[in-house]
Amino acid sequence: MSAPRTTPWPLVALFTAGYLAPYLLPTTVGRLQSGLPLSATQAGAIGSALLLSSATAGFLLASRVDRVGPRALARTGLLLAVLGYGGAALTTHVPAVIAGAVVGGFGSGTVTAVAATGIAAQRDPHRTTTLGLLGVSALAGAVYLTVPHLGPGHAQPLAAIALTALAVWPLTARLAPRTAPALPRTATGGSRLPHLRSGLLLAAAMPCWSAVQNSLWGVSGRIGLTQAHLSEVTVGAVFAVALGAGLLGVVGAGALGPRLGQALPIGLGTILIAGCIALSASATDLTTFASGEIAWNVLYPVVLSYVIGLAASLDPRGRWAVLVGSASSLGTAVGPVTGSLLAARAGFPAMGTILAVALLAVAVPLTAVALRRRTTTVTAGAAFADETAVRLDVAA
Repeated sequence: MSAPRTTPWPLVALFTAGYLAPYLLPTTVGRLQSGLPLSATQAGAIGSALLLSSATAGFLLASRVDRVGPRALARTGLLLAVLGYGGAALTTHVPAVIAGAVVGGFGSGTVTAVAATGIAAQRDPHRTTTLGLLGVSALAGAVYLTVPHLGPGHAQPLAAIALTALAVWPLTARLAPRTAPALPRTATGGSRLPHLRSGLLLAAAMPCWSAVQNSLWGVSGRIGLTQAHLSEVTVGAVFAVALGAGLLGVVGAGALGPRLGQALPIGLGTILIAGCIALSASATDLTTFASGEIAWNVLYPVVLSYVIGLAASLDPRGRWAVLVGSASSLGTAVGPVTGSLLAARAGFPAMGTILAVALLAVAVPLTAVALRRRTTTVTAGAAFADETAVRLDVAA
């Protein structure tokens, strides 16, 4: 009889705190532009700097979580998030806001690295990932519903991220001060990363995948306000409904689990997302805008959960999960600026077409990695079964 699965709530909470900044990107960038003397491109650049700092933290810490210890790193990241985002929320001095966003972004990346490493070590990484996505989607949806009623200014979304980090702090007491010592080189294959070719291909594809998603996400607010002629309250409501619909997608992904494998959800899901991006970018009314955003937000966390699970399956120590997540953050970082530049030079509809074509292209290597991983797993399982049968015959 197998032992009951326990839910690693500290990891779920850290995942939520680490991913909240990217989820709030449209309102953060929009309010930086409206609340400070910044152009749309300048506000997008601050959002990109925040996310680039987050990616940098992931790359630096990918192999150091075990060495330093999850508890110490998580607390350091949460402290940086509170100080950075909180400080940026309390000032209107643009250089101080930029510095706070960069410090807060590094904190978010640190927290995400700890969460990714811990999730990769779980028996069911996909289940823990879906719980984290549920948490961040629900919280971001609540923020989108609340922020428009709290008055103008750039402080509200930044303060929400800082307060979330502060609320998660007590749960770090349940993290290990330091993980178990590394196994001998003969048991782990040394310090080399396993599945190097698949991991590198996944890490190379994810920046483009994330850049496309966040190029649209970073300017979605402007599409709703300027092209679809909606109010901020209506746009916020659309985002909240979209994130709520995303919860249904995550629940569905959690219920399906590995039944469909990883290649089908990742490949087909990415193709469908490309269509949603083109639809949303061409929206000129509420119906089209809401349809594109809601459908996209249903599919995006589903595909993301399978990609994170795929990266986690490549290395039980979580190094590929952190590296792929950080590579994804690089794409996320350039998203706001890319979307702003494409929209300014080509217009929103043409931007959507360009992004959709790019996403269709990147669906190929992502699906190839998932298929290769499935083949490797099946082959390894068959070899193990054959070896077990031989041993039983010898014993008999």
